[in-house]
Amino acid sequence: MNRVRTRFAPSPTGYLHIGGLRTALYAYLFAKKNDGDFILRVEDTDRERLVGDACEVIYSTLKETGLKYDEGPDVGGEFGPYIQSEREDIYLKYAEELIEKDAAYYCFCTKERLADLRKEKEAKKEAFSYDKHCLNLSKEQIEKNLSDGVPYVIRQNIPKEGETTYKDAVYGEVTVPNEDLDDNVLLKSDGMPTYNLANVVDDYLMGITHVIRGVEYLSSTPKYNLIYEALGWRIPEYIHLPPVMKDKNQKLSKRHGDASYKDFIDKGYLKEAIINYIALLGWSGKGNQEVYSFEELTKAFDLEGLSKSPAIFDIEKLTWMNAQYIRNYSKEEFIKKAMPYFVMVGAEKFDLVMIAEIMQPRLERMTEIPEKLTFLNEMPDYDLELYYHKRMKTDSDMALSVLEPCLDLLEKQEDFTKDGLHDPIMGLVEKLEVKTGQVLWPLRVAITGTLVTPGGAFEAAHLLGREETLRRLKISIDKLKKR
Repeated sequence: MNRVRTRFAPSPTGYLHIGGLRTALYAYLFAKKNDGDFILRVEDTDRERLVGDACEVIYSTLKETGLKYDEGPDVGGEFGPYIQSEREDIYLKYAEELIEKDAAYYCFCTKERLADLRKEKEAKKEAFSYDKHCLNLSKEQIEKNLSDGVPYVIRQNIPKEGETTYKDAVYGEVTVPNEDLDDNVLLKSDGMPTYNLANVVDDYLMGITHVIRGVEYLSSTPKYNLIYEALGWRIPEYIHLPPVMKDKNQKLSKRHGDASYKDFIDKGYLKEAIINYIALLGWSGKGNQEVYSFEELTKAFDLEGLSKSPAIFDIEKLTWMNAQYIRNYSKEEFIKKAMPYFVMVGAEKFDLVMIAEIMQPRLERMTEIPEKLTFLNEMPDYDLELYYHKRMKTDSDMALSVLEPCLDLLEKQEDFTKDGLHDPIMGLVEKLEVKTGQVLWPLRVAITGTLVTPGGAFEAAHLLGREETLRRLKISIDKLKKR
């Protein structure tokens, strides 16, 4: 068998969508599992939908997620250019060759005629398909139109009889009646190819052996195979992937604003967790393993694990998986990953080891960090209602009754570590003959001014230190007395 070569061929129309990233991941994993090559090709022939920096987003996302391509626009390779708009002359050559072989033809129909044809089809409640009007133009008429500069496109000439069959690695044998296939445009009036021509030409010239793409191309693949056959080219192996759904009825869609890779990164998800999770959207390994390292995915991935069924994107499952990755970091790794979030709220100057010990087992997303640590640098002007806790049976009156003896105790306390504070405070609880929460809840509110902290009262006092804890406690007691 020829060396395996797969490709990811996105359109630069915005951020890299989760469905697109999954396609890229599977193409990468299949190539590397078989010691092959993974190629990036940018399909930018739809000029009206281009987004300025989308190519850079594609390049940086693939590299950031570990999907390092062997050939591509920004790394080169012997089969370039790898941007379709830079290959315009190549497509014209093969479009004209298809005309010579009666597999395509010039079409000079005006927009007005096509619009009338579409209305006619709609009136009959029929799906639009071109009526082959220009197929039987005489050679002389075609030459005259060309010499007169009449605008034209080149359409594929698909037979209306019989059927076309091919084999897909996931869906098995696929048969489509030729009458269901339209004579689509291969080359547009501006000289740019459509996907129907460009993907075939580029896949062949770049030596792509396995085409991995979404199931939406399953029924149109016979059109591409007719082009391969007309040009005498070897047809690649096809691996069509089930759709990624937002729910049972709706497909995830970039056009409808559904999440991109960057969106999830901005929401505090880790790239490792994102890649791991999307690998499981349509594929499962042997056994019950769900959490895979990137290296484990590369070794485990196989076509047998691909499913025909749509995969529903479950944000709760992604969040659970993200939490597993956070928990599995060493303390040093966690602090390094969390540092940008610490810096956001000035927490980098506090006891980061203590913060890691408190937060790491509880976090689901990294963006939760700043909210839980804002109290460290500034005591908010909080509402006294925070002292109310139905289950603990605490309120402002109860708070004042326990906080004043707490202040007396803590002013004599030298050891302000978490462990050093535990026994004295618990002794106070026993002395006051109240429940533990009736001291710890008011104390935490009094020194943090918030309900959102990485730990309880002991951890907060440890992080703030003796001087700041006492200062805040005095302010809170004074606030309660003035209510």
